[in-house]
Amino acid sequence: MGRRRCTSVGVVALILLLTAASHGRELPFKKSEQSFVYNHTLAKTLVEYASAVYMTDLTALYTWTCSRCNDLTQGFEMRSLIVDVENCLQAFVGVAHNLNSIVIAIRGTQENSVQNWIKDLIWKQLDLSYPNMPNAKVHSGFFSSYNNTILRLAITSAVHKARKAYGDINVIVTGHSMGGAMASFCALDLAMKLGSDSVQLMTFGQPRVGNAAFASYFTKYVPNTIRVTHGHDIVPHLPPYFSFLSHLTYHHFPREVWIHDSEGNTTEKICDDSGEDPDCCRCVSMFSLSIQDHFTYLGVDMEADDWSTCRIIAAQSVKQFQKELSSNIIMTKHNVDVSIVEPSVQTDWSSSR
Repeated sequence: MGRRRCTSVGVVALILLLTAASHGRELPFKKSEQSFVYNHTLAKTLVEYASAVYMTDLTALYTWTCSRCNDLTQGFEMRSLIVDVENCLQAFVGVAHNLNSIVIAIRGTQENSVQNWIKDLIWKQLDLSYPNMPNAKVHSGFFSSYNNTILRLAITSAVHKARKAYGDINVIVTGHSMGGAMASFCALDLAMKLGSDSVQLMTFGQPRVGNAAFASYFTKYVPNTIRVTHGHDIVPHLPPYFSFLSHLTYHHFPREVWIHDSEGNTTEKICDDSGEDPDCCRCVSMFSLSIQDHFTYLGVDMEADDWSTCRIIAAQSVKQFQKELSSNIIMTKHNVDVSIVEPSVQTDWSSSR
């Protein structure tokens, strides 16, 4: 199948680099007690939300009638739909009554751009100091995609409104791939506003986002965190982990759950609290890393539903959605805010259909 492609020549070059980068002296990482226990059913539910946010039919997302808006996510109450055409970003916020929680899902990388994105991450160095966290440095692209776009403002507003309507219920943030990276900054931002006990984070196939100092701070503020990795997925190995060059070192925050095949059975391994457990996905031979495992998590398809260029898809979807929204043919049971950013133009819609 065309979509199920194996590791490219460019990725092989990356593997050779990572072979040297993943060994050597471990950098100091301040460990802390974590109380968040991995729950398979919750993971199966959240991966469906992380998959649904890839859908390009905004009307189907708005009404929660898309082909991926079913099974364990049935009954989800959409509260806010967010689309940034210029930056190719998409997210939604709503209430999952079966979880008694607000769920935030942020879309990851468009599939046809993943290989170029991976090549960019090979050489990416830590380049941004995180505010009010001494020595903490992060990937500026991931940080900016959440904090310097419409995402932060729209998500924060939607969470505030949902908690005003339903009380101080917990917030669960999820995302796949780059969406997982942005979800991490979202969870940190909300935890610092609402309190650590109010926010949970579960990501799928997430890349590293900061250094060891940032990982320590993150663990303190968002202790209820799970990073799910799958088999030989290459993305959790990026940007590279340089254990012997502190100024170049990215470091995962805990806790990883590595899902892999072992003797014909699927195993969900709960990893240690270092963030870089050598017995979890890091134990995979660098010569066997692949892109293929990145696009399926817990049996759920994590690919975009359209292979066209991201901005083209988003622009077309927004145009159709705005047409249907203005014609009053879209019906929902709940108030839904819609935030759309088109190139050089921001449009905020609010409806109660």
